[in-house]
Amino acid sequence: MSTPADDGSGSTPRADTDTKTVMGRTRISGIWVSAIIATLLLVLLLIFILQNMESVTVHFLGLSWGVPLGVAMLFSAIAGALLVALPGGARVMQLRRRIRRISARH
Repeated sequence: MSTPADDGSGSTPRADTDTKTVMGRTRISGIWVSAIIATLLLVLLLIFILQNMESVTVHFLGLSWGVPLGVAMLFSAIAGALLVALPGGARVMQLRRRIRRISARH
């Protein structure tokens, strides 16, 4: 007994793969996911800053000024990220130069 999709050739029918291309994860989809996550994190950060608007006095190198607590904490986090990123970036550049030198020799 044959089914309606069976043409009698003995091959199993395919599920529309000729007209529809099944795509896996792409760079663009990864960028979109990253952008959505970054936007959500920025919204959470903005909420944090707005909820911590009490003014605090910040002292740095003999200077002092008043700034909202949330903003002061944001600047501290940015400074910490830069302190981590700068040496890491310098190391990546050093390794890339070394790879170029090695590949130029061969």
